[in-house]
Amino acid sequence: MAGLPGAARARSAPPGTPPTLDGTFLCSPLGGLMCAQAVLGLLVWSLIAATTYHLHAAYGWVMFVSLFFWILTLLFLVTYLLQLQLKFYVIPWPLVLMIYHAVATVLYITAFVTCAAAVHPTSWRQWDYNRRAAASFFACVTMITYGVSTFFSFRAWKGLGSNAATSQVTDHA
Repeated sequence: MAGLPGAARARSAPPGTPPTLDGTFLCSPLGGLMCAQAVLGLLVWSLIAATTYHLHAAYGWVMFVSLFFWILTLLFLVTYLLQLQLKFYVIPWPLVLMIYHAVATVLYITAFVTCAAAVHPTSWRQWDYNRRAAASFFACVTMITYGVSTFFSFRAWKGLGSNAATSQVTDHA
């Protein structure tokens, strides 16, 4: 839990306290990457939605993946910003985040490949080509951010960012 802000306070938060805003989460690697994923995911699905994607089944998959993970990323971002993970301390949040980011990475790989393969320069509408090509690029960048988040989530899950003394102090405080 070393990479997750608020992890040291997990044991000390009283159950009746209202959620507070954790600004330090945005400065952490996972917080910054989640913000980037929200912005990039928004770009991917809005660019696809601005085309005639309903005529091509491949873009339906890209639309599903990008919109689904955009919504889940926003939910996780709000959860960590408001420190709601401290209220549900039974859930292994570092493991949940690692699994979420790993699944998002794999599905964004399929969405990126699908989107890039379905772009045809001979499209009858030039603006559809430009938007689909841009969506392919942003899907690739989003896929990379989810992959990097998987790495940081794995480190947080394994506790690789702290030493033994730090973990003992926070576990018994």
